[in-house]
Amino acid sequence: MAIPNPTTITLNPPHHHTNDSKTNPNNKNTPPYITFLTGTWHVTHSSLPLWKDKRNVSITYTPIPSQNASTTAGSGSGDDPTTKLDDLVQYQSRDPSKTKIHTVHGIDTPSVSNPGAWDWRGKGWLMIASSHWEVLGFGEIEPEQAGAGNGTGSEEERNAWVVTYFAKTLFTPAGIDVYSRRKEGVSEDILEGIFRALRGLQVPEIGGLVDGVFEIPRD
Repeated sequence: MAIPNPTTITLNPPHHHTNDSKTNPNNKNTPPYITFLTGTWHVTHSSLPLWKDKRNVSITYTPIPSQNASTTAGSGSGDDPTTKLDDLVQYQSRDPSKTKIHTVHGIDTPSVSNPGAWDWRGKGWLMIASSHWEVLGFGEIEPEQAGAGNGTGSEEERNAWVVTYFAKTLFTPAGIDVYSRRKEGVSEDILEGIFRALRGLQVPEIGGLVDGVFEIPRD
């Protein structure tokens, strides 16, 4: 999905707010392919309090092959909607004198009734912890000079973004995150376009979360 300018950015409301939003529920964005989500994303902005004293937050998604996975070559989807994801979060303390990399490991199971949403459960001693998250929107950005504008720019020249919503749990409030493939994040124009699209949903909860978004340090 090429994003030439921020005015083209459209986002979905969280599933439980579909009837509250002023957007047409029949125009809901297609959820991202698993192949798009696969790999490492840098969490550049968030409203979640747990990241306020953290830096260098990243999430790596790795597909877990299922018995139902299609083996048909050339299917064009590059995706099996039943695929679970291995979910590895890494972060450091915001205190630069503390260099230890902390990890949180879990498994994401796709929601049957809500494409583009997953139920997370921790691994190991975190198995008792669970949460629900959804992709509200995503896109790929290519600089105008990349590949002469014909979509052939290298991975180094391109960037991609994802906006996620995390439902409230017993331990954390609801929140939104902005992911970027590149550590430096997306441009200010794209970031403002994302925030404008979130506010444009006209869902009070989402508007309040946008007001509380902060940037996560990355070095």
